[in-house]
Amino acid sequence: MMTNNNSAPKYVIETQDLEIYYGDFKAVTNVNMKIEQNKITAIIGPSGCGKSTLLRAFNRMNELYAGTSIKGKVIFNGQDIYEKEVDPVEVRYRIGMVFQKPNPFPKSIYENIAWTARIHGYKGNMDELVESSLQQAALWDEVKDKLHQSGLSLSGGQQQRLCIARAISIKPEVILMDEPASALDPIATLKIEELMQELKKNYTITIVTHNMQQAARASDYTAMMMLSGEGERSGTVIEFDETKKIFTRPSDKRTEDYVTGRFG
Repeated sequence: MMTNNNSAPKYVIETQDLEIYYGDFKAVTNVNMKIEQNKITAIIGPSGCGKSTLLRAFNRMNELYAGTSIKGKVIFNGQDIYEKEVDPVEVRYRIGMVFQKPNPFPKSIYENIAWTARIHGYKGNMDELVESSLQQAALWDEVKDKLHQSGLSLSGGQQQRLCIARAISIKPEVILMDEPASALDPIATLKIEELMQELKKNYTITIVTHNMQQAARASDYTAMMMLSGEGERSGTVIEFDETKKIFTRPSDKRTEDYVTGRFG
């Protein structure tokens, strides 16, 4: 009889032989990885190797682009999210996303969160939800006296934290972040990294970043992507391990060359 090992890690997302296509072009090939609950997983690699494409596959965002298809599986809490009976809107409700460029709605700070919650059916105390979401995004103290000002009036770093607050207002289980600090200054970037450390207590986070120092500082696990060689522009994960090992004792010479700046 199998014993229940409560100390075993729980994997929230698992890919099995995942391949992603834009029409006939295979953008990502043969990805097998497991994303652990309440950890930060970074996806790194050179431009054009499919990092953002892979990230978007985790909540079916790629389907918003015409001609996109996949082979293989993406398992979320035990279910393949690409099965026909699975509603992609429900997937995106449970697996939220924050994009590279801050994109607050042209509404008040308050309404950026309240409107999102309403369209997802929230019926509770809206003031409490707005405050809680902004608190979790480490933004409340900076905006509590100007909730009815436009979200567009905030600085870039504040706008990005507002977008994070908006994402967590609908209480997802996973937050995907596609280079969330690439448009921010170093101080705002560090605030986002500190925020991620707090958020991982309640959420599982996967981040795409081109910033090696950010991946080394902020993540628990790192997936290294490169072009596979199978097709001219087809990317794959060549190594996936604890971040410390990826940056100090990588198994693949290509990973070592990349993280030390010798790649290319």
